[in-house]
Amino acid sequence: MATSLELISATKCFGGWHKRYGHRSQVLDCDMTFAVYLPPQAEHDASLPVLYWLSGLTCTDENFMQKAGALKLAAELGLVIVAPDTSPRGHGVADDPEGAYDFGLGAGFYINATEHPWAAHYQMYDYVVSELPAVVEASFPVLQRRSISGHSMGGHGALICALKNPGRYQSVSAFAPVVNPINCPWGQKAFSGYLGDDREQWKQWDACELIVDAQERLPLLIDQGEADTFVDEQLKPEALEAAAAAAAHPLTLRRQPGYDHSYYFIATFIDDHLRHHAAALKD
Repeated sequence: MATSLELISATKCFGGWHKRYGHRSQVLDCDMTFAVYLPPQAEHDASLPVLYWLSGLTCTDENFMQKAGALKLAAELGLVIVAPDTSPRGHGVADDPEGAYDFGLGAGFYINATEHPWAAHYQMYDYVVSELPAVVEASFPVLQRRSISGHSMGGHGALICALKNPGRYQSVSAFAPVVNPINCPWGQKAFSGYLGDDREQWKQWDACELIVDAQERLPLLIDQGEADTFVDEQLKPEALEAAAAAAAHPLTLRRQPGYDHSYYFIATFIDDHLRHHAAALKD
C-alpha cells in the first residue's frame, strides 16, 4: 500500500528511536497519527517482528509510549512496537454531541461502524488489522510477523483482532480488557451507537462470543488488577474465563492484588507481556 508518511517527531531512546508519524488513512478517510519504536537493531536488521499496542478510552498514540516503561526491554529484545490512535480524528469526523469520554473521539472501540454518521470514518478494525500493518511493513525494516496487545478498550480490540484473524498474529495479550462488551455499559453504549440496535450483529465484536467458534486456539495472556474500579461493571474477566473454559481455549488470567486500571499497573507487568510476545514472534 503506497502512502506518504510525515515525520512529526523523533526521539532517541535506549539506543533506538521513538518516532511519531502522520499519514492519510484511506480506510478512515482522515489524517491519522501513529507512534513507532524502532529498537537499535533496526539500523542493521531488516527482519524485525512487530507488536501492535491498542490503547484505551481517551488515549492517543502517546500514552503507552510515554507511560508503560516498555521501550528498554523492547530495545533488548529487538522488538518494534507500533501504537495507533484510538479513533479517527480531524475536521468532519463525528464526535459525541455531549463530549462523552466513552463514545466518539478517543473511543473507536476497534470495530467497523455501520450507522450514520459514524460509518463514514469509524472503521478502526480495518485500520488496525489491515491498513496500518500494510503501511508499517512497507515503510520500516520489519517482518510480516505480528503480535497484538492492549489495555481496557484496547484489550478488547487486541482480543477480537486475534480471534477474528487466525494466523495473522503470533500472540495476543491484554491488560484489564473489556471482554464482554455486549453485556457492559461501555460496550452497549458504543455498539448501539456504531452498530445500531441489532444485538446479533454486536456478537461479532465480542471476545466471549468469538472464542466459542475461534478457528485458532491462540493462547490468551491477561492481567487484571483486583483493585480496578471497573472490574465488576465493565471488564467482567469471569465471563471470559467461563467462555474459554467452555471452548477449551487456552487462557492465562492473572489477577493482581492491589493493582488498579492505571499505567502504574501496566508498567509493573509489561515486561512479562513483552517476553511473551518476543518468544512467540521468534518461534
